[in-house]
Amino acid sequence: MVVLFDQYNLPENVYEVVFATEQQAVVGKLLIDELKSHGGEMGKTEMSLFANNLHEGTIIEVDEPGPMGRITRKKLKISYNKRQFYDRILTPMKAMGMIDYDLYQKRYKISDKFNRALTKIGIMWSQEVHKKPRI
Repeated sequence: MVVLFDQYNLPENVYEVVFATEQQAVVGKLLIDELKSHGGEMGKTEMSLFANNLHEGTIIEVDEPGPMGRITRKKLKISYNKRQFYDRILTPMKAMGMIDYDLYQKRYKISDKFNRALTKIGIMWSQEVHKKPRI
């Protein structure tokens, strides 16, 4: 996965940086919220139930700016194909280090490896900047 962003127009949340579409960002946030509600980890069965609920359609509440700067809560039904959930949301989040999967316990956990990977990328860039030119 490639993460492209504009440093001068960073979005409000990390999900909009990581995912290509608004719907993917919403589903990614829903997944992390679901993991948090289960103490930061879920088993395969709970993950499958979550994916099934998304497939059937889930009602969420979103904040929208209203008249005169007021924020209103709007109910929105979101559905996301189960297979696409695994391919476009869960697998990339695992690959980037946002979520870990323990093969032995068969559990998904929120991870800090994403932060460490971005720090490592920053260090790589800093080293590149200070290298002498090859020419």
